[in-house]
Amino acid sequence: MYTCVQIMKRKFERLLRRGLLTEDELETMIKESGPDETSLSEHLIKKGIHRHEVLFCLSEYYECPFIEYDEGITISQKIVRSMDMERLKKAFWVPLSIESDRAQIIACEPDNPAVLADIRKTVRIDRLEFLVALPGDLIRIVENNQDLNPGFPPTSGRTPLAKVRTFLAGRRSGLSCYRTSLAKGRTGLAFLRTGISFIAIAVVLFRIFGVGYLTFLEAALLITGIIMSADGLLWYLPARKTGKKLLRCTPTEPTWGTTVLQVLNPGNNPVFVRSEPVEGAAELRADWCGLSPVMRRRFLASDRTDFAEERTSLACFRTVMARARTGLAFTRTGVAFIGLGIGLLRQFHTGPWSLFDLGMIATGVAMAAEGFYWYLPGRRAGEEGFESVRKTEKKSSIWDFVFPPAHKTAEKSEIHPCTPPVRPTHAPGVWATTGLALERTVLADRRNVMARLRTVMARSRTGLAFIRTGMSIFGVGTGLIVYFGTANAAWTVFNTALLLTGLACIIDGLYWHLPADRIRRQFPYCFGEMEITVPAYGRPARFWGKVIFNHDDN
Repeated sequence: MYTCVQIMKRKFERLLRRGLLTEDELETMIKESGPDETSLSEHLIKKGIHRHEVLFCLSEYYECPFIEYDEGITISQKIVRSMDMERLKKAFWVPLSIESDRAQIIACEPDNPAVLADIRKTVRIDRLEFLVALPGDLIRIVENNQDLNPGFPPTSGRTPLAKVRTFLAGRRSGLSCYRTSLAKGRTGLAFLRTGISFIAIAVVLFRIFGVGYLTFLEAALLITGIIMSADGLLWYLPARKTGKKLLRCTPTEPTWGTTVLQVLNPGNNPVFVRSEPVEGAAELRADWCGLSPVMRRRFLASDRTDFAEERTSLACFRTVMARARTGLAFTRTGVAFIGLGIGLLRQFHTGPWSLFDLGMIATGVAMAAEGFYWYLPGRRAGEEGFESVRKTEKKSSIWDFVFPPAHKTAEKSEIHPCTPPVRPTHAPGVWATTGLALERTVLADRRNVMARLRTVMARSRTGLAFIRTGMSIFGVGTGLIVYFGTANAAWTVFNTALLLTGLACIIDGLYWHLPADRIRRQFPYCFGEMEITVPAYGRPARFWGKVIFNHDDN
């Protein structure tokens, strides 16, 4: 029986015959790597033995061809889907092809009894044809067919990432429906305020003039106001029910493929989490010019997923701010009730109508309080969303990775010129597909820029809504002071409080609106004509066509 050390020496005897190692050096390396051929193979390469020399040794010992990693090596997708590829990576074997009477197997130790038993149990075929490979090559072959870059988890494949983007798109659609419902609610509140105005006019006329020839007009105004108020409530109540749904918005930042976004529980309410940073991912991404087309496409797919996550986060912030604007509209409606009730209560003597006046005041207070309750989360969302936009604008973008400025590549260009790693075996379609992936990613980045602008503008609109609310409060206070004067000290204090509250709301609204408006003017997306280059990757760039869209086109 051969000892483990003797077996290792027999496997790599060719290195001794070629004088690449002495027997003592080989024994030392065996002891350093331990009694494991896979570890010894990698150890020999680290010590300066060319990988092909190691592969020739293994091929000679096992009497089978060797195979190296190449993107052109494809495993049937039926095999990839039906077998646990993660387990096979750890077992250091994988089927290259399986037919009815034979199977071609890539393995690191084809004569290992445990490996042979595992293979026969899995593929259930007696006739096995082996190809020997180094452990790193075998793992890369498996990962490439899983659509993964080196060392990445299975969730980083383009198909799982596309699935995550689909769930994110579904969430954005849900948020869009949420905002539409809130917009409908705000429209309903506008109906309600108009109806209240009609009712107020009718009631004041009736209380001043009593029954007379204008009663018919007062009744028409009253009925119209009631109908409009009821219709407004019918529009608002579903929005109020929708607005009770709590939204948790989390700012995001692109990781440029160093972590992977994944969905835990696919369904109606998916939960998204990020993996831990992938070891070596940052260094791999930094060597963009040295990546193959397929590896680039995988990183670009991860970038698009990060962009989709950011758009979803910004959509969440905009939705919470829309909820706040709905709350402010409710507050303005409540202020209208309060102002009208106070005016009627102070204008007319105490009587049965005073219950109506007090009821309007109480209803207005409740509406204003609930409106401010809706506003507070929206204010936090506005601050967090705006800060997220500001931070993102200061970070590197996809352009810095793919098209770095000259000053960032000047030092590296002499050592490692940024030239595509094109091989004679690459068909034009390989790079055309990568170009399309790059174009989709750049367009996704542009959509994110627009999403950031929409978030800034949503903050501006929310600030304007706060200004309108402040003006409503200020207007009520001013009207009460002008009409009733300052004879009553208690009412004067109350009116002054209204004025100060309104001014505070206006100032806070300006604090939200002005910076957002300044940023908005820096993004001139609305212009008359738009020219888009139509890429034809099979032809030089100077021959690519262009299409021009004009605002006059239908």
